[in-house]
Amino acid sequence: MSRFTETSKQAVIDRIDAVAVVEDYLRLEKRGGRYWGLCPFHHEKTPSFTVEPDRKFYYCFGCHKGGSIVNFIMEMDKLSFPEAMENLAKRFGTELVYESGGPDKSGEEARANALRELYQRVAGTFHHFLMKKADGGDAKLYIINRGITIDTIEGFRLGYAPADRSWLYGFLSKKGAFSEAFLAGSGLFVKQHPRSAFFFNRLMFPIGDKNGRTAAFGGRILAGEGPKYINSQDSEIFKKGKTLFALDLALPSIRSARAVYLAEGYMDVLALHQGGVSNAVAPLGTAFTDDQAQLIRRWADKVYLMLDNDEAGRNAAFKAVLCCRKNGLDCAVVNSGAYFKGEAVLPKDPAEILQKFGAEALKKSVKCCINDLEYVISRSRALKEEKSQSVAFLFPYLDALESEVAKDASVGIIADAFGVERGAVWEDYRKASGEKPGGFTAVKVPAPAERVLRAGDELYLLGAVFVNPGLFKTLRAGLAPEDLEDPRARELYIVLEEWYRSSMGEGGDPGAAGLIDRVGDGALRDFLLRGEAMGIFGNPEKLLGDGVPRIKGKVLERRRKEIIRELRNPSPASPGQGDLLAEKIYIDAELTRLRETAKEVVTNER
Repeated sequence: MSRFTETSKQAVIDRIDAVAVVEDYLRLEKRGGRYWGLCPFHHEKTPSFTVEPDRKFYYCFGCHKGGSIVNFIMEMDKLSFPEAMENLAKRFGTELVYESGGPDKSGEEARANALRELYQRVAGTFHHFLMKKADGGDAKLYIINRGITIDTIEGFRLGYAPADRSWLYGFLSKKGAFSEAFLAGSGLFVKQHPRSAFFFNRLMFPIGDKNGRTAAFGGRILAGEGPKYINSQDSEIFKKGKTLFALDLALPSIRSARAVYLAEGYMDVLALHQGGVSNAVAPLGTAFTDDQAQLIRRWADKVYLMLDNDEAGRNAAFKAVLCCRKNGLDCAVVNSGAYFKGEAVLPKDPAEILQKFGAEALKKSVKCCINDLEYVISRSRALKEEKSQSVAFLFPYLDALESEVAKDASVGIIADAFGVERGAVWEDYRKASGEKPGGFTAVKVPAPAERVLRAGDELYLLGAVFVNPGLFKTLRAGLAPEDLEDPRARELYIVLEEWYRSSMGEGGDPGAAGLIDRVGDGALRDFLLRGEAMGIFGNPEKLLGDGVPRIKGKVLERRRKEIIRELRNPSPASPGQGDLLAEKIYIDAELTRLRETAKEVVTNER
């Protein structure tokens, strides 16, 4: 693999303005010799993230993440070291020199770059059709009649996909820049008919990544049958559940305001930007996801929900509230109806407000909002259920709150709203959570004064081993995956086992690089990264020494109870009484041994 020369690498690092780089992602204030801001790696209200401009170094005193500015770019934008260096070299006007004369790009990276080039070119072609060609006249008229100005059309690079489904293939193949096989797999054509355009006779919305590179399209139908909106399929450069429409255009305002307006669709985002609400984005025709919330959290602390004023929109808002809270974002719900309460028919969404009442009314209406707890309480009241059912409707909201102080305060507000005792709300919440493991939460819900652990013993132990993978050999000698009850702990065990087997080789040490990428569950991955950054897995050797016998003891206790049941109520499939008694004697001896070992450990520690 090609590498940078040390001289050119150092030249780039010397030119980096560390404060300017970090201020692309968060707001900084100078205090003493450092610059301070809210950490992008964990949720906080008081700045603990610092940048030292001379050393080009960042460090968070809250979560303890730190390193060079190159590492910061890699963390924030999920780039490899060469990609981060290339971005910084381009930004600060310094040339990177490779030892072998050029970058050694993998086939995947080369294909991704070719796809971005293709989509960028096609976006420009569609835009030309909309603005300059007679074919795009109806689409242009439609968008203007919706109150969208030419400036907004240009800013969002809206386009028109021709009705002739064979046109795009003919146009691109004539250019000769892309092979037939590449075009067939580009997502721009129907899989079964690789010369037939996927998008045709539609108003086109280019979907950019956070750097403004076109990665996909959304298209609105103009005539004929078919879904009203369709989006590009997921690809190497586009993941629908991890992308937000207009994020590239909204980022400067999001960074400045530390807040996001989340709308429902393309037209709503266009309307909001035109109305001066330039920190507006939208998911892509799906529910708001954890990945999208975590993306927002890099630059913002609060989300204002502007979803449609109908039943589907209200249900989506409720789910989005939970998603925001679960991912550490404050949340409010825009109630534009309060601004238009004198109207006979309330407008349904921002696009309708712009079209009927204009940009100024839209800008003012977004200031009418209520906090998320008020909103979910109003949704609960609308169900017109008994008090106990109305209160239970709010338990997922409580479970989504990260702070126990916020949870306790919310319980008080809920109790007052329904005229019940605070203790009664807590008691029902504890019962509901205990009866539904894996529902609201997989851990016991404590009274307000109790300390809360978000992870059970098994997940806590496996997390400690995961961030210290050299201990896995010891763990696997004492526990098997079927010994674990927590499915998330079992998932980590299996990931570690696969890593161990594939990486160990002939008696060598497995490398831990890339281990975190093997974890597919986004919430579980975040738990591990946050736990490692905050140092909650301290003294992992002791955790392992205490945890394995404790979990093994629970396994044996469960089997012991099963044996007793089988002895009392034998079934035709049960082993013989003698075998069961022999197994019980063995288990009793093992449990005694584990208890004595635990006592010895406690005595030695004293």
